[in-house]
Amino acid sequence: MADRYFVETAIAGGEARLVRAEAHHLAHVLRAKPGDEVTLFDGSGAEFPARVEHVGRSEIELAVLSRQAVDRETRVRLTLGVALPKGDRQRFLVEKAVELGVACLVPLQTERSVDRETPSALERLRRAVIEASKQCGRNRLMEIATPRKLADFLADSTTKGAVHLFAHPIAGPGAKAFVDACETSIASGDCPNVMLAVGPEGGFTDSELNFALAERWEIVGCGERILRVETAALALAAGVMLLSSRA
Repeated sequence: MADRYFVETAIAGGEARLVRAEAHHLAHVLRAKPGDEVTLFDGSGAEFPARVEHVGRSEIELAVLSRQAVDRETRVRLTLGVALPKGDRQRFLVEKAVELGVACLVPLQTERSVDRETPSALERLRRAVIEASKQCGRNRLMEIATPRKLADFLADSTTKGAVHLFAHPIAGPGAKAFVDACETSIASGDCPNVMLAVGPEGGFTDSELNFALAERWEIVGCGERILRVETAALALAAGVMLLSSRA
């Protein structure tokens, strides 16, 4: 796969420009010169072979050679609602979620949340999405949504018809093993949308669990051990993708 660069504006014609971090990397790290060829993507689902035409101090002009519809998305659209952990663990979670094919990540505000996402922190995570997409070959960017209160996420009426999975220790009331809870619905191919909720360090509270049950979310666990936030989120996301690939 050729070097990939993200273009911030939709590519519509025969020209494109790289700016900011993308231009800096290509110009000053890789020492690009006119005639070099790269692959561009703009988040629309396609990729664009392109040739460097001019290297400026803060931007690079390229000629778009063609448009190629390359679909590397998963069959199931997975929305991951998660109470983000602190520090570098956030970036790790985001990078791996992109690689697994998660469509949307929603930072959840729960009773035991350890962090509040600032606009600058969310912007850094969105930049991590771009970097991970460049590496793994995705041509659509995973969305980092506006943080939501858990109750609003669980009660969202627009997700009717989706598979709703609420992560909770396997010993918790009403919990099922992950595969037992969702193998039929996901692996059958009948449901294209999956919603997954993963709690913070310390887990969801009893009141949050009861609310999820009232909203008819399926309570699922992934073993007898207590997992860290990012481990649980990625393990369950990988399980969804694995089951969807069997349809």
